[in-house]
Amino acid sequence: MPSALAQSAPAPATFTLPPLPYAASSLEPAIDAQTMTIHHDKHHQAYVDALNKAVSADPALTGQSLEQLVAKAGTLPAVVRNNAGGHWNHSFFWKSMAPPAQSGAPSPALAAAIDASFGSLDKFKAAFKAAGTGRFGSGWVWLIVGADGKLAITSTPNQDNPLMDAAETKGKPILGNDVWEHAYYLKYQNRRADYLDGWWQVVNWPEVSRRYADATARR
Repeated sequence: MPSALAQSAPAPATFTLPPLPYAASSLEPAIDAQTMTIHHDKHHQAYVDALNKAVSADPALTGQSLEQLVAKAGTLPAVVRNNAGGHWNHSFFWKSMAPPAQSGAPSPALAAAIDASFGSLDKFKAAFKAAGTGRFGSGWVWLIVGADGKLAITSTPNQDNPLMDAAETKGKPILGNDVWEHAYYLKYQNRRADYLDGWWQVVNWPEVSRRYADATARR
C-alpha cells in the first residue's frame, strides 16, 4: 500500500528536450558542431531539468503548459520564469535555423512587411544586428509581430521573451537569436557582431515566413 507521503507527492513535470531538427554539424560554418552540441545537449537540457524540478515542487503549476507558464512569467518565481523562458526560447531558436542550402528567402508577404517596416532586407538585418550587439550582457534579439500587425525588433534580457507579461515590448515572435555567450563564444570569442553577421546564413526563412503568416492570420 502506498505511503501517505507517496500519495501526496506531486506528479513529476514532463517537459522534454526536443531533438535538433538537423545534425549538429549542419549549420557550419556559421555555427560549429561543438557549439551546437553543447548548447543543445547541455544548456537546453539544463533548462528543461530545472523547470521540471521547479514545477514538480509547486502543485499550483502542475499540468500547466510551457506557453501558460511563459505568458504569466512575471508572476512566477524566478526559477520558473528563467527556466520556462530558457526552454521556450531554445525550442524556438532551433527551428529558426536550417542548413545554409535550406535557408531560403522571406516569402513575398514577409518581404513586403520587412520593406514596409525597415526599408529593405539589408536595413532590417542592420537594425537586428544593432539590437543584438546593443543587448548588454546576456539575452535575446527578436523580430516580432506587434498588436498592430506590424513588424518590430526588440531585445530581452536573460531568458525573457516578448510573449511574457513582464516583457517591455510585447508581440508574437517570428525570429529570435540567442546572444548569450554560450551561443557563439567557442567560434567567435568576444566578436558578437561577427556571430550575428554569420547567423544570416542559417536563418530558416520558410519557417519565419510561416510564423509571420500564422501571426497575421490570427489578428
